[in-house]
Amino acid sequence: MEARENIVSSKRPFTVIENEWITLKDGTRLAARIWMPDGAEADPVPAVFEFLPYRKRDGTSPRDESTYPHFAAAGIAGVRVDIRGSGESDGVIDGEYTPLELANACELIGWIAAQPWSNGSVGMMGISWGGFNCLQVAAMNPPALKAVISIASTTDRYNDDIHYKDGCHLSAQLSWAATMQGYQSRSPDPEIVGDRWKDMWLERLEKEPFFMKEWLPHQRRDAFWKHGSIAEDFSAFKIPALVIAGWADGYRNTPIKAVEGLGDKAKALIGPWVHKYPHFAWPKPRADFIGEAIAFWNRWLRGEQNGAEATPQMRAYILDAIRPAPRRDHDAGRWIAKDVWTAPSFQTFAVSATGALTLGGKSGVNARDVFLKSPLDTGTASGEWFTLKPDVEMAIDQRSDDAGSLCFETAPLDADVDFLGRPIVTVEVACDADWANLVARVVDVHPDGTAYRVSFGVLNLAHRESNEHPKAMPHGQKVRITVTLDACGYRFRAGHRIRLALSTSYWPMILPPPSDPGLTIDTASLELKMPELGDHRDITVREPDDPNPLPTYIEHEPSETVREVIRNLSENTTTYHILEDTGLSEHPGTGLSTRQVREENWTISPRDPLSMTGSSTWTCDMSRPGWSVRSVATSTIACTATEWVIAAHVTAYEGDTLIFERHHGERIARDFM
Repeated sequence: MEARENIVSSKRPFTVIENEWITLKDGTRLAARIWMPDGAEADPVPAVFEFLPYRKRDGTSPRDESTYPHFAAAGIAGVRVDIRGSGESDGVIDGEYTPLELANACELIGWIAAQPWSNGSVGMMGISWGGFNCLQVAAMNPPALKAVISIASTTDRYNDDIHYKDGCHLSAQLSWAATMQGYQSRSPDPEIVGDRWKDMWLERLEKEPFFMKEWLPHQRRDAFWKHGSIAEDFSAFKIPALVIAGWADGYRNTPIKAVEGLGDKAKALIGPWVHKYPHFAWPKPRADFIGEAIAFWNRWLRGEQNGAEATPQMRAYILDAIRPAPRRDHDAGRWIAKDVWTAPSFQTFAVSATGALTLGGKSGVNARDVFLKSPLDTGTASGEWFTLKPDVEMAIDQRSDDAGSLCFETAPLDADVDFLGRPIVTVEVACDADWANLVARVVDVHPDGTAYRVSFGVLNLAHRESNEHPKAMPHGQKVRITVTLDACGYRFRAGHRIRLALSTSYWPMILPPPSDPGLTIDTASLELKMPELGDHRDITVREPDDPNPLPTYIEHEPSETVREVIRNLSENTTTYHILEDTGLSEHPGTGLSTRQVREENWTISPRDPLSMTGSSTWTCDMSRPGWSVRSVATSTIACTATEWVIAAHVTAYEGDTLIFERHHGERIARDFM
């Protein structure tokens, strides 16, 4: 069954194939949406392929419709395929970036290259999941894959994804498991798959994996995480890559790691953005992703000599004295370029006799040991690791978190100073337990006291030497440790102060260890190294011509966002509550109405790490006149001193009738040592 819509553009006309079945060698049919330039069989074209579990029919349709029509009008076919068990594709998903998924991707690239309309050259593109797997597939070297564009992705699945961060357990791991459970529990569209829709849906509901059950046993950087981490062998990667990220997103380290690992095969672009494509991302300024991508594809998929290979290796937006706010529509700053990325030089700050942070070598005069034990609810100003909107998903004013931290700061700066790269903190600490968490934050303190988080890093002290082979802290003995913070591009203004804040908690972003021993900090040993911007040139990055490129759907009910911190003084508990309601909207072309509601709660007693609990529920509605379905998927986590306690509960409704229910729970040993 194919629905085709003819589109006429000022450039090349094209056709939208609403659904194309691609049958794999094992007989599984995958569902594809294709934007096809007219006349391609007579004049073959290159193709850009994207492979996701996020449902082309509804989940990614707005961004697909803001991007692929432009590619097609430029004579580049777009092939957007749902991973098995997702959207309208057959089967059941078997995990995240699995060997089967990557093998299917290679097979699909071969299928695309063999089509009569294809010139034999394929590019692969995506954000997040699609950004991950396009890097992973490129490292497998399928012959027809000639270039990739990877947005908000990672080269290291253990340290720069949504699961762990230098041995610390990200709460986003539960959030993401719940998200995937919500996505995978949704029905295929009967308009595409016909009467099979209910059987397909029930098969998914019965067999879909609970991703948390698979991720949680792998608390070290073992073979599970090395699979798909191209950092394990950058030399296997042979083709050009454009790697993009935003400072407001959790995946901000990847562009620098990619150019350092891939060398001249990689180009980096880092803007001020959250987890979105650059042509519709926030905060502004945006970038003309469409124009840049078309030039990139034409260079590497057509051989067009357009100079795309001469793009600077690093382009970055240097944020300028940002003020945190409930919403940031535009971030001040400027674009810079480095034609060749080299490791930065550092400015070193140490603790002075007065306890201030000063530029230069160690003084150690009157420096002393300080015991630090942050309240366990320190971190409620951290925002989310994974950000989708420029509101309080991002870090807010840090003063509330700084109150539970050990802080050192400079005198007001005499002149502006620019940094680009990953700050480094080194310090000697002692701990009376096998391990504890240490969090370091670099903060811009404005003259009025407003505190903006520029960068942060976290470390499970048992992972101080190795994420693969952690070892317990020697009780009561000082150990020199290094915390490498996330990448930043930032200008501190004259009159501002640079603050270094240390804490032993960063909840709810980071889940607590089984005990709360506190740390002894040797302030005489403390150093903060800030990466200098160094040689560069100021540049202009073109903004998109269309300031609102996303299509407009029919809104039946509005969206809603709530983020609140609730402190119950009587019970001495803190709750972090999230509500994200997309509202009910209808696709004007398909008539499909959808709504997703995420509600999440994290609770802790500031004195008891074992009191921590988290729950995340996704309620997903789909409907047309005469047909409606709903899935409700809840994931939870709690802990003991030795175990993580997780559970998943899924229900599904056809109309008002319950047609499926499943509950399962697991107890998984804590293993950071």
